[in-house]
Amino acid sequence: MNPLAAHLAERIARDGPITIEAYMTACLLDPRHGYYTTREPFGSTGDFITAPEISQMFGELLGLWCWSQWAAAGQPQPAVLAELGPGRGTLLADALRAIEGATQKPAPFDLHLVEASPTLRAKQRETLGGRKVTWHDDAEGLPEGTPCFILANEFFDALPIRQFVATPQGWRERLVTVTNDKLAAAISPKVAPAGLIDGLPEAATGRVAEHAPIRRDVMASLSRRVARDGGCALIIDFDDPKLPLADTFQAVRSHRYADRFEEPGESDLASAVDFTDLARVAGDKGVRVHGPVAQGTFLRSLGIDHRAEQLCRSASPEQIKTIMAALERLVSARGMGNDFKVIGLTLASGPTPEGFGEQTP
Repeated sequence: MNPLAAHLAERIARDGPITIEAYMTACLLDPRHGYYTTREPFGSTGDFITAPEISQMFGELLGLWCWSQWAAAGQPQPAVLAELGPGRGTLLADALRAIEGATQKPAPFDLHLVEASPTLRAKQRETLGGRKVTWHDDAEGLPEGTPCFILANEFFDALPIRQFVATPQGWRERLVTVTNDKLAAAISPKVAPAGLIDGLPEAATGRVAEHAPIRRDVMASLSRRVARDGGCALIIDFDDPKLPLADTFQAVRSHRYADRFEEPGESDLASAVDFTDLARVAGDKGVRVHGPVAQGTFLRSLGIDHRAEQLCRSASPEQIKTIMAALERLVSARGMGNDFKVIGLTLASGPTPEGFGEQTP
């Protein structure tokens, strides 16, 4: 066992099996051995590549989208541009450069980042240079009373989930225990209480369902903030149309899938996002929900093809190949174009934002 596995085994021996939610939290955020707290996992030399690392076009378009929402809201001052789970800070750096290039003025936002990892905060500080940035451990720390324009790209997929397994007696929670000196999945001997599985349909024995209370709480918080203070939120992540009846919990290491329970803290853990559930939560908080739409459809609506053409005009043949390969990866069905979805939150009285109009085939 590696150090985190040994620590979790001791915890399980003392207190009993732990939930998938508790396991994910420890693997990702343990202060000494957590995946995000001890390393910089992004890019070709890391374990996975997110859209901002694929191409500058992604962050540029999202930045201009936020700026257009700010302008449509009457150019409020002060205003906050916030990113949840900002990785290396690449998306925000590209967004600010695009805004300032288009307006020839400093970006009209106070910058706030929601990031729990000290390692990643240091990288974000480096990427953003001398810009003034305020960091928060969670979204609740974002300033109140000020319109917030919020970006969350591949943030919700890393928020911990709970899993349940259908049995003849009803839904039972999937837990993590120790079997033969290894961490392994187990099923609770007790049927889950009704309040924990509200909304889960009946299913055949052995089917797995996922439930994400933490994601619901974060979505509710963001929605209340937009409804109360104005601004908007843009959420992008990978989904699975079979949710909640699907086992999407996965580990990725060196750009390949790995065993979810081996070498905890050494792999990225994530699961697909149930956009239908999040949209329902947001709608209940009084905001207008736009989408979900496919990432490819959204980016093309914002003009990513035109931006790629612009970049190619001053590029070398080799650079043109890179630009077009990145475009293909971001928007095509063979890449991220269909598997990733986008939803937007705006004031209930607001117009439909760019990117969420009638979808084209």
